[in-house]
Amino acid sequence: MRTSRRGFLETTAALAAAGFLESAGKAAAGDPQPRRYHLSISPDALEADPDLLGVVRRAGVTDVWVAGFFYGHWYRSIEVVQAWRRRIEQAGMAAHVINVPLGHPGDSLGAKSGTVPLTPPTRWRLGVQPDGGMYAGTSLHPPATEENVDAMRKLDAAGVKRVFLDDDFRLARGPGIIGGCFCEEHKKEFLSKGGYGESQWAELLDSVRGRSLTPVLRAWIEFACDQLTASFKAQQAAAPGIQLGIMVMYLGAEKAGIRLSDYRDVPFRVGELMFNDASFDQLKGKTNELFSGLFHRRFAKPEFAYSETTAFPADQLSAANMAAKLVVSTISDVRNTMFMSGITPFPQTHWDTLAPAMKRNAEIHARIAGHTPRGPFKHYWGEHSRSVGDDNPNSLFLASGVPFEVTDTLAKDGYTFLSDADARAAASGAVRSPGTECIIRSEAALLWEGVRTIPDSLEAMFALKHELLPGMKDIPYVEEDKPVVCAWYSEARAVLLWNLSGQRESLTVRCGGTIRKAEVGPLGCELVGLE
Repeated sequence: MRTSRRGFLETTAALAAAGFLESAGKAAAGDPQPRRYHLSISPDALEADPDLLGVVRRAGVTDVWVAGFFYGHWYRSIEVVQAWRRRIEQAGMAAHVINVPLGHPGDSLGAKSGTVPLTPPTRWRLGVQPDGGMYAGTSLHPPATEENVDAMRKLDAAGVKRVFLDDDFRLARGPGIIGGCFCEEHKKEFLSKGGYGESQWAELLDSVRGRSLTPVLRAWIEFACDQLTASFKAQQAAAPGIQLGIMVMYLGAEKAGIRLSDYRDVPFRVGELMFNDASFDQLKGKTNELFSGLFHRRFAKPEFAYSETTAFPADQLSAANMAAKLVVSTISDVRNTMFMSGITPFPQTHWDTLAPAMKRNAEIHARIAGHTPRGPFKHYWGEHSRSVGDDNPNSLFLASGVPFEVTDTLAKDGYTFLSDADARAAASGAVRSPGTECIIRSEAALLWEGVRTIPDSLEAMFALKHELLPGMKDIPYVEEDKPVVCAWYSEARAVLLWNLSGQRESLTVRCGGTIRKAEVGPLGCELVGLE
C-alpha cells in the first residue's frame, strides 16, 4: 500500500511538465474576471437602511437576493419582492430571490422582530426521528412540495430568473446526522418499495444508531435522496424560466438526502459551518471549512459554484473573519461569493473591511481560475464519510504548508488522510488502497497493514512534513512550521498561501533551487510565482 517517494516524484514531475507545456503560449486560464459577489438580504433590512444598496454596490457586490417563499409562508408579498427587484436593478445590480422550501429545526433566520414564523404552518406535517422524536423542518410530506411548486410558478410569472433553495434543502436536521423521515407513512412506503419486512426495519434502525453502512441503510439513503431530488425537479419543472439552485450544508451529502451527482448542472452552494468567531477562530474551524468547500467542488462546476459566506447570529462573525472566508472560495475556484446573515444584516461597517478583501481575492482568483491544486497530500471524502460519517474530517494537513489535491477515489500515490468513517471501512476491508499511503488519526484506535496513524494535531503534521522533505525537491512547500495553506497550481507556476494565524507572517516557499519570500498579513493570502 505504500508509495515510494521516487515514484511519487516522477509522477508529480511529469504532471508539472505536462501542465507547463499545455499552458505555454496560452493566455491566463479562466475568465479574466471570474469572481462575482452576491448578498442575500431581506426587504426589511433594505427598508431599515436606505443607504445599504449603495454601500454594497460600491464594495463590489454584483447581485442581490431578496427573501421570497419561506416554508409555507410568503415572507413579503410578490409585489414587495418585485418593487425591491426594480430598486436593486436601478442601483446597478442584478436581483434574484431566495426561497426557504422546507424550513429548519430551530431559528436559522435571526429574526429579531419576532414577526416572522420560524416553523411551517400546521398543515405541514412534522418529521420523525429514528427514536420517535418529532421536529419541524427538513421533512417532505404533502403539501410541502406542492406549495413550493406553486410559489415557483408565481415567481416565474413575475419574471424572476434565478432562485436558490436555501437553509437548508435537506432531509437531515444537521451535519453528521443520517436523515430521512422515519414516520409510519414513510416506513410503509420504504418497506413496500424494497420488498422488506419488519425485521429489515429493525435492522435499519440499528444501522442508523451504529452508523453501519448495511445494504438496508444504503437503500434508505437512496430512498431519501429520491424524495429530495423529486421535490427539486418538480419545483424546477414548474418554473421553466427560472434557473433554480440548491444550498448544500457543511459537508452535505447523501446521508442528508442530497445525492450530489443530481445537482451538477445547477447553481450549487458549497457548505460551510463556522458562522461565528468562536468556531472560525479555531485552526480546525478554518481547515474544516476549506475541506468542505473542496469536497463539494467535486460536484459543482466553478461558474455554478457559490459560497455560503455566512455570519450567524449576524453580529457574531467579525469583519476580519468574514474577509478571511473569501480565501476558501479563491482556493477552491468557487466563482460566486454569497454573503448571508439571516434576516438581520451584519453590521454595515463590515463592508469597510470586506471591500478591499473582495478586490484582492478577485485579482488573485483571475490568475488561478480554471487551475487545479496539485500535491502529495490527498484530500478524500469517501462513501462511508458521505453516508454514515460524523462530518469531522481529518483536515489539519491543509495547514501544514504542504501542497494537496482533491481526489474522487483513493489515489495511486501520495498520502491520503482518512476520516474515522472511511478508516473503519478500510480497516474492515471494505475500502482498499491502490497505492496511496493512508493516514488516519491515532485517536481512531484503528490499525491495518500499511496504514499510518498520527495524532490529530498540527505538531504531528509538521513532523510528517519534515520526514517527507528529502523527497520533495521539485514540489513547493512552506519552509517554516507555521499554520498556512499552500495551494500549488502547477500549470500556473504559482502557489497561493493562506495565513491561518492572526498575525503577519514571514514565509519562505522552497521548490527545488527556487526560493521565494512572502509577507502575508493576518488571515490574508498571497499568490507567489515560481518562475
